[in-house]
Amino acid sequence: MVWMLWDDETSFIGRSEELDLIGRTMSRSRLVTLTGTGGVGKTRLAARVTSRQQPHTEREVAWADLSPLLNPQLLAATVADALGLSDHTPRLPTEAICAWVGDHRILLVLDSCEHLLAECRDLTGDLLTACPNLRILATSREPLRVQGETVVEIEPLSSAQDAVALFADRAAAAGSPLKDESDHQMAASLCDHLERLPLALELAAAQLRGMSLSELCAGPLAAVDLPSVAAHTPRPTRHAALRTTIGWSHELCTPLERLLWARLSFLPGSFDATTAWQVASGGPLSPSRVAHTLTSLCDKSVVVQRAGTYRMLDSVRQYGRMWLHELDGEQDLARRHAEHVLAQTRQAHLEWFGPAQRGWYQRLEFLHADIRLAADHFLATDPAAALELIGNVTLFWVCSGYLYEARRYLELATATAAEEGQDDIWVQGLWSLGLTLTLQGEHEAAQLVAADCRTAAAAARDSEGLARAAYVDGLLHLLQGRPLAAAQVVEPVTADSRPDRLTGATAMCRLVHVFALTGSGHLADARQEAVELRDICRASDEYWTRSYAEHQLALISFLERRTQDAVDHARAALDAKRHIGDAFGIAMIMDLLAISLTDTGDHHAAAYAFGAAAHLWETVGHPQRGTPELASLRDECEATLMDAMGERAYDHICRQAATCDRQTLVSWAARGGHPPGT
Repeated sequence: MVWMLWDDETSFIGRSEELDLIGRTMSRSRLVTLTGTGGVGKTRLAARVTSRQQPHTEREVAWADLSPLLNPQLLAATVADALGLSDHTPRLPTEAICAWVGDHRILLVLDSCEHLLAECRDLTGDLLTACPNLRILATSREPLRVQGETVVEIEPLSSAQDAVALFADRAAAAGSPLKDESDHQMAASLCDHLERLPLALELAAAQLRGMSLSELCAGPLAAVDLPSVAAHTPRPTRHAALRTTIGWSHELCTPLERLLWARLSFLPGSFDATTAWQVASGGPLSPSRVAHTLTSLCDKSVVVQRAGTYRMLDSVRQYGRMWLHELDGEQDLARRHAEHVLAQTRQAHLEWFGPAQRGWYQRLEFLHADIRLAADHFLATDPAAALELIGNVTLFWVCSGYLYEARRYLELATATAAEEGQDDIWVQGLWSLGLTLTLQGEHEAAQLVAADCRTAAAAARDSEGLARAAYVDGLLHLLQGRPLAAAQVVEPVTADSRPDRLTGATAMCRLVHVFALTGSGHLADARQEAVELRDICRASDEYWTRSYAEHQLALISFLERRTQDAVDHARAALDAKRHIGDAFGIAMIMDLLAISLTDTGDHHAAAYAFGAAAHLWETVGHPQRGTPELASLRDECEATLMDAMGERAYDHICRQAATCDRQTLVSWAARGGHPPGT
């Protein structure tokens, strides 16, 4: 998600010359880096120029916000996520990105590179070498220093008129519009003193909520510098204006506001009120005072509020972190933050199977940067807690495309966590690692980890752990074309599970049993179990298991020649997936929808669905696959379509589908109607 101080609800003022210059530069250079001091407006300029260019080019735009990323080893994974790549292979993310982008025409924006210069330098060099039609627009306080890079230095507003117009606009938003020529003259003098730096003008205008313009103009004349910890960091001269304004804003804050500013600066990105009071309260900041003080910081534009969530801009956050260092509060905040995130993931794990599932997928997506930060903290201080944390979110992360991250953290944690005394955490961690290995196609390694999980669960008498180990074993058998073996593995679990008392693990085992019955030709039994499982999931407002039960009902209906039922079930499966993601499952179901549509005679929609499926399989890094029984059906139906339509017409429709984003494709597939873009 891109978050800027200026969003679509605020006006964009001036910068016409810069926009034209950046546009011309991007037309002739594959790597353009916007440099300049903090607060000069690099991010908003990048957003503006891409929005101006996109309607006039055929390029897709992917925006990677790097400001919350504190672990440089996850840079490529972050960029992959921005590109919509949910790689299900054991490749390194950089390799996966290069393969995915290929010769596609894409504009990749890397926003806020300055704290990851070496890593961004390496990544952009690799991408530009491997992807001939890729262009990159970066924002950074320093050039990346990559061969072929063109640097455009962004200066403060060159026009005094534009600076006053920006200040006047933000002053009006603060409830204090400029009234007469005297006000405009004072504003012009203030803008010049602040060197027309956009963020400095924004912060200064925000102070008009609590003082008059004449008082404001008298305020920032005496510079308030950064804390002494930053004294050895070289800074450009023009940064003094921003330093002065942020420091002055800090001086105008109450002691509680300064304390909350410092504590909130620890958070890596966007946060909500719950995280704010859980992490930042304590001492004089009671939970109720946190809420009141947070509102005050929003009024001063120290914190930006949008749609019920909050964020600090980089320069403001850095200032707060310097004061936090002076207060010697970083370690305590790191502990409190990590414990808060762990508690959230525990609840998510407990409520995965049930009505809270959809909400937790959304919640953990929002907490992604926080989970990373907490995992890094626990790896250094408590590896068992790191193992529990990532184990709690593995099912969520798999659907959200964070398979590489999950595996990386799980391998680090299992290598360092002590097995003794933490049986349930150890079992869960092994199961999670086995699942990630399975989904990355590393079946032999997954089998070994699943065996260790089963042994540990048996020793701990952990029935839920045994069920999870059986699920991984059964899934491995299904993916390798052994449905009878899959059924045999999960039947001890399914035989003992009551339909009215399903847990997440037993529901997954029942799902494997349905797949196994279908794959071995026991269609009537498979249909009966799938309907029962789907209805349980519907009653509990659960989506993940329900979507796969509908997938199986679609396949069973197709095999029984009830083609329209097959289409309806496939659409229902995709409708369930809209709530939780799951790129791998969506690709599987889209294939099945295409197969079923072919049988209805709707060749145009079927070809479009096959094109969508092929595109979606690319996003998970695999050729079309899934359970083996679909392969021959897919090949037969594609041959039927090419014979009926002609190979050229079929390929044309497939290419049209490949130009759409996943959300558009899934929405069409779930609801039906005319294919988008055709």
